[in-house]
This record gives sequence, structure tokens and C-alpha cells, in this order.
Amino acid sequence: MNEQTQPATVRVFIALAPPDHAKDELARELRPAYDTHPHMRWNRIEDWHITLAFLGELPAETVPLLRSPLADLAADHQPPRLALRGSGNFDDRVLWTGIDGDLDELYMLAADVRTAVKGCGVAFEDRPLRPHLTLARARRGDRSSAGEIAAGLAGFTGLRWPAERLHLVGSNVGRSRGPIHYRDIEAWALGNGNFAGS
Repeated sequence: MNEQTQPATVRVFIALAPPDHAKDELARELRPAYDTHPHMRWNRIEDWHITLAFLGELPAETVPLLRSPLADLAADHQPPRLALRGSGNFDDRVLWTGIDGDLDELYMLAADVRTAVKGCGVAFEDRPLRPHLTLARARRGDRSSAGEIAAGLAGFTGLRWPAERLHLVGSNVGRSRGPIHYRDIEAWALGNGNFAGS
């Protein structure tokens, strides 16, 4: 029965994801903060991602239009080598870790992704790219926890890894009061095309 009741819209973004060993490395570093700040709304480790383009709520029938352009684009880009590094917070509430490594390649990949999405006729808010992983959100009124945890993570530098896949991700935001969950709609290997001059 449920298979027939597909949602009319899907909340969608396009992202890269760190490999498990990079997530484990950061999770070990965060372990003390999980204990000292249990009231933070911690993102699930399996949901950690680097957003390249946030498309917001799209009509469900629009999503398949993105598949072919994104598959072609992924094939044409070498995997950027990235690392998780340092920490900070947005608006005193959102805790993040930063991204280091082949940032020129990362910015080019994001620009090409956004161009491909626009080429499909999908309108979205084209915000400047600030590469990061969101780790947690403080509860309303808590202006200090995110900063305290970020200060403890400031010196963190993870090992480098190749971002091997481009992910088209859907989320359940706005559909329930529970935690946000993400699922891959599809993912494509980066760099399986022919490279001219690279």
C-alpha cells in the first residue's frame, strides 16, 4: 500500500561523503564532546556529508531529470583529495568541521554540479560554497556549547582521502518531528571518464 503513496516533493541535495575511516577518525576526536554535551542534537555519523548544492523541496518527478547530467559530470571529474580539519560554528548553534585538501577541484566540481542542475531547469538558492560537515546543532537558547566543542577540535587534522562518489541525496526534513535521516537516491563514481590533459 505504502509504495503507491509516494511523496509529491522530495528534499534534495548533492554532496560528497567522507569514507568510513575518515569519519571514524573524527568520531574518536569527538567522543569526549558526546559525553560532555549530550544535549546537543548530534548528526548521525552515517549522515555526515559535504553539500555541493542544496536544491530544497523538488517535485518528485523532477529528480530523475538530474540523473543523466550528474552521471556524465561525475565521470568527467577526478576525485578531489580532501581531509577533515579544524572546527567552528555558524550562528553560535551549528557545529561543523572544515574541509582541507584539493579545494580548487572541490569548488570546480560544485560549480559544475550547480550548472548541470540549472541546465535541468531546476531553480534553487545558489548560496556561496562553504565546504564543511555539519556535526551537531545546539538547542535554542544554548549559545555556548557549539563554541566550546569547536575550540576543542580546532587543532584536528584528519588524513587525506579521495572523494570517490557524487551523491544525490534525499531527506525527510519537514515530514516528522524526529531526527533528520538522509538516503542516497543515487551515487556515481567520480573519474571514470576520459581525462583530457589531467
